[in-house]
Amino acid sequence: MQNIVDGNNPAETPARKRKPQKKITPQRLKNIGLYYLKRFESSVENLRSVLHRRVNKYAFENPEFDKQQAYQWVEDVLTEFERLHYLDDNRFAEIKVRSYLSAGKPSRYIKQKLREKGIDEQEIDSILDEQEYNPLEMALKLAKRKKIGPYRPEEQRKEFKQKDMGTLVRAGFDYDTVCEVLDYSSDELPL
Repeated sequence: MQNIVDGNNPAETPARKRKPQKKITPQRLKNIGLYYLKRFESSVENLRSVLHRRVNKYAFENPEFDKQQAYQWVEDVLTEFERLHYLDDNRFAEIKVRSYLSAGKPSRYIKQKLREKGIDEQEIDSILDEQEYNPLEMALKLAKRKKIGPYRPEEQRKEFKQKDMGTLVRAGFDYDTVCEVLDYSSDELPL
């Protein structure tokens, strides 16, 4: 009531206007890319999609803008970043593989995530081959982190066996590895 009497009716206040986006130029795309790379390690394909989204957003608000020319600017920026070693798919893949392995992720999960980022399948396989990857060890790490399977109290293990099995299979571990993990008793755990 107070607002209506004072003449400050919220229904009558104008909507906040969004600031117009800054014009997309080659230098602006370069700055956007550098700022992104300052915060995140990235693959070439991932940075390409980030820059294309910015171009598309600007082009949507400015229909007269030439997207094709801007896409060429994006390619030029990516080429320059690769030349300067700001972007390196191999380095990105190695970092991600190590990170995923330390989190106990299976190879199937790792391959899927890296393919989404535009990393070549052979490159992923060669990096995984270089790493010491033991699926049983990874599955045990995940089980320990989630407190399932052999890390569950003994009286609950039988009741939750199917649920624990589903958790490990959905994480990407094969059936044999899952069965081996669930067959461990809490006193014979290797970790």
